[in-house]
Amino acid sequence: MAELATIARPYADALFKASASDLKGAGAWVERLAAIAADPQLQQYAADPTVSSEQVQALVAGVYGEALPAPAQNFMAALIDNGRLAALPEVAHQFRALANAQSGSSDAVVYSAFPIDDAALSGVKAALEKRFGRKLDVTVQVQPDLIGGIRVSVGDEVLDTSVKARLEQMKVALAA
Repeated sequence: MAELATIARPYADALFKASASDLKGAGAWVERLAAIAADPQLQQYAADPTVSSEQVQALVAGVYGEALPAPAQNFMAALIDNGRLAALPEVAHQFRALANAQSGSSDAVVYSAFPIDDAALSGVKAALEKRFGRKLDVTVQVQPDLIGGIRVSVGDEVLDTSVKARLEQMKVALAA
């Protein structure tokens, strides 16, 4: 995926610079467009040489569900015209990293065996922000195979306090 990251970098940088006055707004529409562009059927349709870039843009706009902001239309046109629609999820990822770096925050994913209510999540978020020393934008994903506890991923750092991880540690200790 290094090639995709290399392709996406200039687009993410350009979008970041162009939307410096409204990073949250641009972040919202680029995330939605990235989710749409990640669909394999859409990518196959966009790669078809008999399909015009206007047709691809119209399809993406239709799936988006509401009128695309003018910057989003221009950005999508540039990506589609250059055959880079498949890079949009990586562009969104790099854009989010640039926005986080500017605001001094990071994305955190909390994997839990069970759903976490808002009160518990705010406590977990406060503890994680103290542990990692920065503001975190936390999302929760349920993974029943963890059995219990949580696993937290912040960038390339992982904090695993799940029952599954503890059982694996015990297994290794007993086998040694």
